[in-house]
Amino acid sequence: MEFGFSTEQEALRELARQILQDHATHDRLKSLEASGEWFDRRGWEALATASLLGVAIPEAYGGSGLGLVEVGLLLEEVGRAVAPVPLLASVVLGSMPLAEFGSATQRQRWLPRVASGETILSAALVEPDSTDPTAPTTTARRDGAAWRLDGLKLCVPAGEWAEAVWVPARTGAGQVGVFLVDPSSAGVTRERQVLTNGEPHARLEFDGVRVATDAVLGDPAAGAPIVTWLHQRALLAYCAVQVGVCDRALRMTAEYTIGREQFGKSIASFQAVHQRAADAYIDLEAMRLSTWEGLCRLADGLAVDEHVLIAKFWASEGGQHVAVAAQHLHGGIGVDVDYPLHRHFLWAKHIELMLGPAMQQLARLGAMMATAADRPAA
Repeated sequence: MEFGFSTEQEALRELARQILQDHATHDRLKSLEASGEWFDRRGWEALATASLLGVAIPEAYGGSGLGLVEVGLLLEEVGRAVAPVPLLASVVLGSMPLAEFGSATQRQRWLPRVASGETILSAALVEPDSTDPTAPTTTARRDGAAWRLDGLKLCVPAGEWAEAVWVPARTGAGQVGVFLVDPSSAGVTRERQVLTNGEPHARLEFDGVRVATDAVLGDPAAGAPIVTWLHQRALLAYCAVQVGVCDRALRMTAEYTIGREQFGKSIASFQAVHQRAADAYIDLEAMRLSTWEGLCRLADGLAVDEHVLIAKFWASEGGQHVAVAAQHLHGGIGVDVDYPLHRHFLWAKHIELMLGPAMQQLARLGAMMATAADRPAA
């Protein structure tokens, strides 16, 4: 059995790495940070020109017609470069559910523009009063031929630039619909939220927001499986970014400790440094293995519920361990904002908490195991 990536996938990874290395340089990132702008639009345009924004969009709509594995490779490179581009939001949260569940009209309207980089889409999966995206407190009620939405969504990725956002909402008892909402619509209040890594997300409050019936994804009374489908991919997408973030942080740490001397020796030769770096490497490889197992199982249509939770647990727990170890082994220079490591630390902390920290994933996994144990044997 072949466990490696194909030649084409490796070429795609290398193309993404080259583009992101060229644009997300330390000096370029410092310039963006000084300007108060997070979004690297030049890098975004370069990704669009290389046809990487449409990697998972069908060829009929201007994309490459590839799949989740290729998206995972792109996201890992985004994490490695800590590149400030909304690729996860627009590709995974926005275009992938549209390509999978959208109507022909919806696909034709949005997907070519996402592939070209002209339009950014996203999804609102986080609420203050619910940790389960399939059980939202945001509501949608019929209003003639349309729907009216009321509720609150937090931490919407790329919500500041998104032209439209997928919003899961309760349409009745035990019923969920997924609605495409323009954040500039009447009744929507959009506020900026700056997260740990400096990335701006959006707080979206809906007060009687009118949504047309042609802006509903699938059946408005049976959207829970769509939300589960999206939530699983979102979790694994963050895991893939975290693998890239931590891989680069650990490589930077290895380079630094080899070159840093104390008592006439490279500190990389000290046993305590060996042990700390080795523990971080084990965490990184656990993150990598569980992430790619989840992505490949999803791509192959296999059952993946527990695999997703295990991957996000490692991305949260292991990512935090790697980030702290990298900072510790760098000493004082690790927290110097003129040195690039601090971005990887902040990104790792950001991903640790997005869509639930490690303990939340363990609680979900435990509940899943308890439910399976209570199920009568076949």
